[in-house]
Amino acid sequence: MSKLTVFTILTLDGVMQAPARPDEDTHGGFTHGGWAIPYADAVTGSMAGQPMTSPGGGILLGRRTYEDFFEVWPKRKDNPFTDALNNRQKYVASRTLKEPLPWVNSTLLKGDAAAAVANLKKRDDMNLVVLGSGDLVQTLMRANLVDEYVLLIHPLVLGSGRRLFADGGSPQNLRLVDSKVSTTGVVVGTYRPS
Repeated sequence: MSKLTVFTILTLDGVMQAPARPDEDTHGGFTHGGWAIPYADAVTGSMAGQPMTSPGGGILLGRRTYEDFFEVWPKRKDNPFTDALNNRQKYVASRTLKEPLPWVNSTLLKGDAAAAVANLKKRDDMNLVVLGSGDLVQTLMRANLVDEYVLLIHPLVLGSGRRLFADGGSPQNLRLVDSKVSTTGVVVGTYRPS
């Protein structure tokens, strides 16, 4: 059985919405986009690159994150992550997108997202990492499909925005299996469900 890892950049109060750019995700009137940029350093950069450069497996994305990544990454010719993202197999959960998907190496998951991901996890060669994709992550957590969380927790409280662990979710015990601290105070914690 393959492993599913949720890789998320978030604040101390759990906000994961729009870490990279002011215009990345303004849903719900969110005005704090780009909040993670001042905290970038070599540690966070190397951690951010791991899901794209580790051997094997694929990237799992929700529709909004897929469309945002497709608008940005294929055009960035001066970034080492561009080739990795282009070449990595991408699986997209969406009820509205149709095939063929525009980004190379992209596959639309058919039917129920949780069931489709559960089928992917049955393959031994299909370790998956979810990048961003808040709605999809919520679905996967409800279905108990997440094997690991890699959380880049920034020393910042925003007070509003989409959170990784939303109100009303099921209680979950997690075990810390690895941690690092960046020069800017970002705590990188790897957690597994107990």
